[in-house]
Amino acid sequence: MIRRTSAAAGTGLLAAAAGVAVAELLATAVRPQAAPLVAVGGAVVDGAPTPVKEWAVRTLGTYDKPLLLGGIAVVVVVLAALTGVAVRRRPTLGLLGPAVLGIAGAAAALSRPDARPADALPALAGAAVAAALLRWLPLPGLPAAPGAAPDPVGVGRAASGADASGAAAAGPGAAGADAAGPGAARSTGSGAARSRRPAATRRAVLRNAALVAVGTALAGAGTVALRRLNLADATRARDAVRLPAPASPARPLPAGVGPGFRTPTADFYRVDTALTVPRLDVDAWRLRLHGMVERPVELTFADLLDRGLIERDVTLSCVSNEVGGPYVGTTRWLGAPLAPLLRAAGIRAGADQLVARSDEGMTIGTPIATLLDGRDAMLAVGMDGAPLPFAHGFPVRMLTPGLYGYAGACKWVTELEVTTFDAFDAYWVRRGWAREAPVKTASRIDRPAPFARLPAGPVTVAGVAWAQHRGIAAVEVSVDDGPWRTAELLPTASSDTWVQWRFAWSAPAGPHRLRVRATDGTGAPQPEDRRPPFPDGATGHHTVAVTVR
Repeated sequence: MIRRTSAAAGTGLLAAAAGVAVAELLATAVRPQAAPLVAVGGAVVDGAPTPVKEWAVRTLGTYDKPLLLGGIAVVVVVLAALTGVAVRRRPTLGLLGPAVLGIAGAAAALSRPDARPADALPALAGAAVAAALLRWLPLPGLPAAPGAAPDPVGVGRAASGADASGAAAAGPGAAGADAAGPGAARSTGSGAARSRRPAATRRAVLRNAALVAVGTALAGAGTVALRRLNLADATRARDAVRLPAPASPARPLPAGVGPGFRTPTADFYRVDTALTVPRLDVDAWRLRLHGMVERPVELTFADLLDRGLIERDVTLSCVSNEVGGPYVGTTRWLGAPLAPLLRAAGIRAGADQLVARSDEGMTIGTPIATLLDGRDAMLAVGMDGAPLPFAHGFPVRMLTPGLYGYAGACKWVTELEVTTFDAFDAYWVRRGWAREAPVKTASRIDRPAPFARLPAGPVTVAGVAWAQHRGIAAVEVSVDDGPWRTAELLPTASSDTWVQWRFAWSAPAGPHRLRVRATDGTGAPQPEDRRPPFPDGATGHHTVAVTVR
């Protein structure tokens, strides 16, 4: 019994694998955004409560997306196995499994912000393939029910007679089943359903399973090949981009800036909702500026490069960053200034929000007053001397110094709409985050590391502090809740970047607690009260425990 149930579950898994492979191949060939697994994952992300999202970012970091997709795959595997077992017992009822999965995949694809009606087709096609295979594949090792009809198409025995040994192997049990007559079928209830699926020989099971497995493997290989081809094409297009020299270069970093002031691109944090990184065709890319403007604009990538680019060192931080967290980084950005573009379009009276839309459907709402107050808000095309990496928004992303990313840094941007906060709530605002999100003053101890064991004597305590667009006026350190003592500030690039600091400590033996706070350029001290990131950024003093020997 256990062996038969396991074989039936395997049949369900095989059918589901084929259905998923066909759906993914079709989506990859026509419209990658419609891939069912990614669409379902996106719907899960959108529907997850804010505390769950914050836990995922805090606990899993950049592994949250692959783990989510892996979890969805596990659910599909479990449902597929259960469907296979259900089909063994009640064929018609068991086929509800593919139908449910297909409808769920189609609904998820259609729920995406950039959805098209045809996006439902890959999931529905995959469900149809899985259902058809569940009907076609034999039920391994299932004895024919009393009153079962003969097998006219050779599912259990070859119609040509070449499998005569299989008929002989069925032996007297098969003959007895025929002799039982139709009355037995009526008296057995579910056996009547099973009688429509006669027994399968081992040879038929293996043959048909092998055929399906080969077809699934071919579809999977085709998907992988298409994705590699698309990636290669996108990579070649990005590598061919030649960014012009900036019309307004960044100032050289002052002497005395410490090592590590700029974050290497490979180490720069990534927090977004995209389960797969969009890889846009730079030649086909367009940016549309519309809404409450007198003169709507549409720009190509070449148009944007011709607008006179600015180059600036800017620190970018994520609102999900906990006190002392890693989701902050500084690098040199290159881009077209946003304020002149907005002014040229002619903003109408009453407009107070600019909604940026990503190719993958994300919406970011930014106060227009912030974009026009003189800060270096830009449509960035370069990062650390090269075109933007795909994961950071290639070909164009929006960047607003002094605002958290969710309120001013839209990746893969393709649309800008001038509107009002009353008329539209952007993605994160609809989920309870604040409409306006100026970066809070923050500081972090990077050295020594938490729970470090240090030799007694001179110890350099060091880290960074930031309050983008206001700057940092002072950093102080407290040891074991003692008096605040002033740390040394190293030179920095501008008020839009973090400041490196260091503090000379003569460390005595024993356990110790180090705490840091910063004061911004307006004279406001960093809040001491510990608060989580939701709804507008974390507050509190970063604290590190160490042991001195």
